Amino acid sequence: MNFTAVGVDIAKTVFQVHYVDQETGEIVNKPVKRAKFLEHFANRAPCLIGMEACGGAHHWARQLTKMGHQVKLMPAEFVKAFNIRNKNDAADARAIWLAVQQPSKAVAVKTEMQQAMLALHRMRQQLVKFRTMQVNALRGLLTEYGEVMGRGRAALDKSIPEVLARVTQRLPTALIDTLREQWNGLAKLDEQVAEIERRMREWVKEDRAVKAIGEIPGVGLLTATAAVAMIGDAKTFRSGREFAAWAGLVPKQTGSGGKVNLHEISKRGDTYLRTLLIHGARSVITHAKEPGPWVEQMKKRRPANVVIVALANKMARTIWAVLAHDRPYQKGYVSAKPA
Repeated sequence: MNFTAVGVDIAKTVFQVHYVDQETGEIVNKPVKRAKFLEHFANRAPCLIGMEACGGAHHWARQLTKMGHQVKLMPAEFVKAFNIRNKNDAADARAIWLAVQQPSKAVAVKTEMQQAMLALHRMRQQLVKFRTMQVNALRGLLTEYGEVMGRGRAALDKSIPEVLARVTQRLPTALIDTLREQWNGLAKLDEQVAEIERRMREWVKEDRAVKAIGEIPGVGLLTATAAVAMIGDAKTFRSGREFAAWAGLVPKQTGSGGKVNLHEISKRGDTYLRTLLIHGARSVITHAKEPGPWVEQMKKRRPANVVIVALANKMARTIWAVLAHDRPYQKGYVSAKPA
């Protein structure tokens, strides 16, 4: 079926739509208000609609797919190459229209449940970041008065009651009360983080995919839920290596004249998921009684951080294999190349 290609630049209130009318050959590039966006496509023949994978794109992709249209979400970096001169809504819509007609890998459209889990991860990440900022701020403020404490939350909780008692005699009561309130507020942040993690565990009980990859060494609650939510459809990736590359866990390449040079990892894709995978790999290497012969051989010939990243890459490939082939994790499984 010959779909009409449509480029849509989504925004908060006004969307820009670009396409070529197949009957008249007219180039249409016009703004459409948010409230009438779906109405604009309601009575049209099925179209190939391209959008950048940005805020709100997955919602509109789900709505347009229900109406019978084919939606292709694309990374912003891929679309940027087709925006030749000025940067405005009309030019962006035209660039998206050009990009959607090129052969490229689309971003998988996430379900509402997957986006909900990602929202929990983002809120938890924000709370943890704010908690760390509070700890560092308390240590820094008390250092101004000659009270130096060790780094970390445990050192702060152990030292701050004695520190506040010492400075009470020489500092204003308003400051002491405020410092004590901020310290007590850390416990409230702990409760909020714990509550979010409890809700994640409830989701784990209901989701078979999360349970399956949770059996992989180094993949815990956070990594399992984040991976399933971010991947969307695992079959979007052709192989585990492609998924590892998407997560930024493969070497960056430069080269010329037929010579290819490999550098540090590319660090493309989502930083949060890559961080979880690397922390999980570090935990396996540091705490596992039997990390496996593959890890032991790598440790003999490569630096520790290189081994950690290599194991994170292997974990990413294993996650993809479990999800794409819908099979349980097997510790001693050895993949065989087809004849």
